[in-house]
Parts: sequence; C-alpha cells; structure tokens
Amino acid sequence: MTTRQGGVSPQPWDSLNLGLFSGDSAENVHQNRGLVQSAMGVPAVYLRQVHGVQSLGIDPQTPPGLEADVVWTTHAGVACTVMAADCLPILVCHPKVKWVAAAHAGWRGLAGLGGHGVVETLSEGAKAQGLSTANCMAWLGPCIGPTAFEVGEDVVQAFQRDLKSANNQQAFANLFLAKGHGKYWADLAGLARWRLQAAGFEVICGNDSTLAWCTYRQETLYHSHRRDALLKGGAGRMAAYIWITA
Repeated sequence: MTTRQGGVSPQPWDSLNLGLFSGDSAENVHQNRGLVQSAMGVPAVYLRQVHGVQSLGIDPQTPPGLEADVVWTTHAGVACTVMAADCLPILVCHPKVKWVAAAHAGWRGLAGLGGHGVVETLSEGAKAQGLSTANCMAWLGPCIGPTAFEVGEDVVQAFQRDLKSANNQQAFANLFLAKGHGKYWADLAGLARWRLQAAGFEVICGNDSTLAWCTYRQETLYHSHRRDALLKGGAGRMAAYIWITA
C-alpha cells in the first residue's frame, strides 16, 4: 500500500500521486507509477474504477484502463491494483493456493445491489477457484475513518436491510452513529469487516477503524479526496497492490 510520500508531484498532489484523472500532470503520475513498479519489481494493472461490483481476471498481457472494481489473478508477475483516496482497498489471498484479489470499496461498492457488493464478488471469485473464504486472508487498507465520514440517510438505508436481515441491530448501531439533522458518522472499514465476516472470511487484518488508519485525519501520510479536492483544488490517489511471486 502506498502513502502520499516518496513521489515527484507538486502540491496539492504531493508527492506520490498515482491517479491520472486527479488534475496532476500525466508525466508526474507515470513517473510516480514507475517508482512504485521499481520498488515492487512487477508491473501493475490499473483499472477504471466506477464504484461498481464488476470483477476482472488479469494476466501479464492485460492492458490498463479496463472497467472493474474487483480484480484477481492466478498468474505470477502482475499486480492486482486498486486506487483510493478515502475509499477502502481490500486485498485477499489464500495462504497456499496461488490466487490473489483486490477490491475498491467505497460505500456504494460495499452496499452493492440486493446485498451483493464487492465483498460478495470476492467471495464468489474465491469459490470459483475451489477455495473456502474461511481459509482466505483479507487485509483492509486505510480509508476515511468513522470520525470523518459524514453520510446521509441514503447510505444508512443502503445497508439497513442487510443488517436487519442478519438480525444484528447492535452492529448497525455501531456502524452508523447519528449526528443529527439526518446525518450520520459511518464506519466504512467496520462495514467491510461485517460484510467479510458474513461472507465467511475469518482472518481479517489491517484497518481496525482507529484514527491511525483514517485517510482524512492523517494528512501527512494519506491522500484524501474529501479533505483536499475542494479546499486545495485537487487530491492525489494512493494504491494497494497484491501479486503472486514467481
């Protein structure tokens, strides 16, 4: 997982910005991506993310810019990649079988339609490889935290039916804290953990919804679209990568 540090971009994208459509120059972004590839030692496939649930299988010949928010591979030498600047990156692997996957999870992608979001797409991908989600490992990257992610009733309602059907009212109360006037503080990483557990994932590491993981609050470490896009005129993008070694 990258941070905002270690690149060549000027303010407000300083300095490791990996997003081509962020307002930064394409030259800077490609140079930053080159720095990351040199550090990783494998090429990355960057997607056109649309806050959906579509998945894409990749290999070393897959071109960039294909539309998907979930990406997976069984091939060595190519990195599954998702970009984020407040949304949540989810990386998944199996400890023995050579299959890895990544998902870009904003609230729309997590909620999905009819209870089918990016987590359920990840689960289906694992099962398509003959794997049990209970044997897979999930890692959650940094995202906007529950003290900064203000949402409206529409977001609460997008998840409320699933929470009620699971008969888990306490989880609902913890994931959305009423702020007043129809606004709530939402726990994006907590929502992801809940959906991952419901999908059978038992090993979930990384973002535990504490302040250290909050992209909005940790300004020196993370890009944040909600914090910087309007106030500073632009926001950079970070990326999470997972790949199979040779």
